[in-house]
Amino acid sequence: MSDSRLLAWAYLSQVSLGPCAPLAELVAAVGPEDAAHAVREADLPEVLRTRTAARRHVDTAAQDLERLHRLGGRLLTPDDEDWPAWKLLAFGGIDTRRDREASAPLALWIVGSGSLSDLTERAVGVVGTRAASGYGEHVTTRFVEDLSGVGWTTVSGAAYGIDGVAHRSALAAGASTVAVLACGVDRAYPAGHARLLREIAEHGLVVSEYPMGTTPARHRFLARNRLVAGLSDAVLVVEAGVRSGARNTAAWAARLGRPVLAVPGPVTSAASVGCHRMIRDGEAQLVARAADVIEAAGPITVGERESGPARRLDALSVIEAQVYEALPATGAVGVRELSESSGQPLSAVRGALPALEMEGLVAQDDTGWFRVASPGRDEGNGHLTT
Repeated sequence: MSDSRLLAWAYLSQVSLGPCAPLAELVAAVGPEDAAHAVREADLPEVLRTRTAARRHVDTAAQDLERLHRLGGRLLTPDDEDWPAWKLLAFGGIDTRRDREASAPLALWIVGSGSLSDLTERAVGVVGTRAASGYGEHVTTRFVEDLSGVGWTTVSGAAYGIDGVAHRSALAAGASTVAVLACGVDRAYPAGHARLLREIAEHGLVVSEYPMGTTPARHRFLARNRLVAGLSDAVLVVEAGVRSGARNTAAWAARLGRPVLAVPGPVTSAASVGCHRMIRDGEAQLVARAADVIEAAGPITVGERESGPARRLDALSVIEAQVYEALPATGAVGVRELSESSGQPLSAVRGALPALEMEGLVAQDDTGWFRVASPGRDEGNGHLTT
């Protein structure tokens, strides 16, 4: 790509400052350089002249590209082979005359050495509440570890809560992950995730459609959510309140034809109300393990169902198995005693117990938690016995 063409892309990204269907249509018709000239001269249809008037004088493209290069980044455009054209094709099915902000990104500012096209070839968006419970963190870790183990990339928004757990779990599993930001890639947002974002850039990608220096804003988070959905084969919501950004991401996934998946939680948990409503209203499929996600998000290989675990315990995560094994054969124990006997912190035990309860392996009463099932297999008919 010529320098003038790359500078034109950067300038147009600065002017649009987010999704802009009319500008994308102009670029598709005349190319980025002629489109940039038309914007500078205000030689545009009324709708686009109004949309670009506030920022057409802003042109720090050369300086911003230099800053991006120093960060180890690059500007990815539809001219590049690495542009995820196949994934973003879904935006073509949305009527942008009715929703002018529902278009594919004009360009993407990226930090990291990975290939966005390769990383999102098999990708799952994992999102959820910022106020994640121990159960939500535990379930997120389990899903992401299992998905990473079979080559799926985790895409999320780098927020506190479920997003952060999803990214960390992928990195801990030795897998790549993609963080989509609602601000410039030169800004660590939230500030508490500065180190996490550096690690993501080292082992995956940090991505934004917003140019350098752009500050986060509510409408940019909503626009960011559409990219998380667009770059994923399916969106998994682990925990979500009644009003949640995660539900907005799920809505975008539905608009783009992506499967929407939700993890059920304890019926007493406010953090799972959104998931339960989506499942109840048919907006999301209930999933309980990574295999459910893979079945919804991608093709199933022959014999995949038959190769599942022979016993219930084989499907448990390491933490779940340790907590289960720490339970006595008879009688009940409290959470603190389980923490001591399993060697797991209280938060991990509290997260594992609801998952074990959903598997039908444990239950609780006034005296504590106890085993309720023998995880064997009926040799006669292949069914699990209890």
